[in-house]
Amino acid sequence: MGEEEVVQKRQKAVVLVLRAAALLATAAATIVMALNKETRTFVVATVGTTPVTASITAKFQQTPANVFFVIANAMASNHNLMMIGSDLFGIDYRGFKLPLVAILDMLNAALLSAGVHGAAFMAQLAKNGNSHARWNEICDKFQGYCNRGGIAILASYVGLLVTLGITVVSIVKLLKPKPQPQPLASEIEVP
Repeated sequence: MGEEEVVQKRQKAVVLVLRAAALLATAAATIVMALNKETRTFVVATVGTTPVTASITAKFQQTPANVFFVIANAMASNHNLMMIGSDLFGIDYRGFKLPLVAILDMLNAALLSAGVHGAAFMAQLAKNGNSHARWNEICDKFQGYCNRGGIAILASYVGLLVTLGITVVSIVKLLKPKPQPQPLASEIEVP
């Protein structure tokens, strides 16, 4: 086995490990946010001496940014799973593998970035509220919901950072010049 083959195998192993890490991070973010739900009972009024209570549920489906977060992370997980399968089984896409993978990796990074940043904005709003719009914070009432949302956002940021690393590796592979075949001694013309 030549030195170049050893380097290529190491690069392939590094990319597989990075893709597995991105898959785990984005899948964890998807599952944690998709299962994020908390119900609390509050006293809303008192009639005489009898308290009137209401149960309020906070769930991720109530915020479109969180729904997009779950979809984006699920798609990123699916992309990494397909790319791992492609690398393991050697699928070549008729010679277009490197450009196609680089483009898909960039799209995956953009999608994941949009999802995590939208959810992070909504988390900041849930934590601090907005006095100008008269939106109250909810994290003082639904601590578990906000903590699980924060964990999902953190996992997604880890997935995004690893995905950006994968994207850089994909682009470097694409731009790497291919070695030119050396002419045989019989093909060299001597003047």
